[in-house]
Amino acid sequence: MIREFPSREWKRSTLSDLIKRIDATGSSDRKLGSGRPRSTRTPENIQLVGELICSQEGQPSTSKSPREIERETGISRSSVRRIAKRDLKLKTFRRRQVQSLSDTDAQKRLVACRRLKKRLRRLTLTRTWFSDEKVFTVQTPSNTQNDRVYADVRSKREVAAERLLKGRKHFSKSVMVSVAVSKLGKSSVVFVQPGAKVNSKYYCDNVLEAGLLPEIRRISNNDFVFQQDGAPAHRSRHTVAYLTSHVPEFIEPENWPPNSPDLNPVDYSVWGALQQTVYRQKIRDIDHLKCVLLDCWDQLSQDTINRAIDQLPKRLDMVIRAEGRHVEFQLD
Repeated sequence: MIREFPSREWKRSTLSDLIKRIDATGSSDRKLGSGRPRSTRTPENIQLVGELICSQEGQPSTSKSPREIERETGISRSSVRRIAKRDLKLKTFRRRQVQSLSDTDAQKRLVACRRLKKRLRRLTLTRTWFSDEKVFTVQTPSNTQNDRVYADVRSKREVAAERLLKGRKHFSKSVMVSVAVSKLGKSSVVFVQPGAKVNSKYYCDNVLEAGLLPEIRRISNNDFVFQQDGAPAHRSRHTVAYLTSHVPEFIEPENWPPNSPDLNPVDYSVWGALQQTVYRQKIRDIDHLKCVLLDCWDQLSQDTINRAIDQLPKRLDMVIRAEGRHVEFQLD
């Protein structure tokens, strides 16, 4: 066995002990209770950690983190994590930020989702254009939780400062863009003029009439359904009147679920895919950001858009089952 598996670097004495154990017990497992006795993961500490690490019934966010438990009990964080994983058999889940929903909002979401499910059948869903706006900044968004530096050194002092420090501007320049997508294709990127007040008139004249709608009409042969969220400029009387007279069909503000970025394919999928590709390079200024946005938008595949839109019926069903409440935490 030693000659057959030289990379394992087994010792003869180790193999002899293992063979004796198998001959005596029929298994290679260690005897119960063998090894160094537990000094920290005792029944008392397991019970204590279990009481502190889990939220109390009816009192969300009352749980304590491993760091807080370490300060309160003296049990090391590594031991707390081992107790949670091995003894208490607990799993960790990441909290997510969501739109705040009142009981009234949840009821409106439920009613609107039921209407949309009946309305957006397969053929209608295919010709529906989903639109949205987003602000992109010159400063690259970062998640410091996962931003790590690995270095072959003994001390942090030996690492160059520029590797450990990441500059951040208080006020980063930004640009707002608007897009629309469907299973028939995608629009061009529409840039909102810097400093412009996006009211109903600006939205209709610059974003829709001069931006999104001409291309949507061309791709769809003027047979389409237009969707937008519930932003003030979108649901104003002027905008509703404009859409009534300029598009063949649109989803009225009262029929679109409120506070529901989880139901707009652009919001829950397309923006994330675009942002990932945009910030793979360092953005120098606004002009460079616009160029990168245009290039990355051209590279965004139709398959990505189709997959996002195909998720919508499932999401509508989930919201209906949840009676209008949040479902994002079930979608990972």
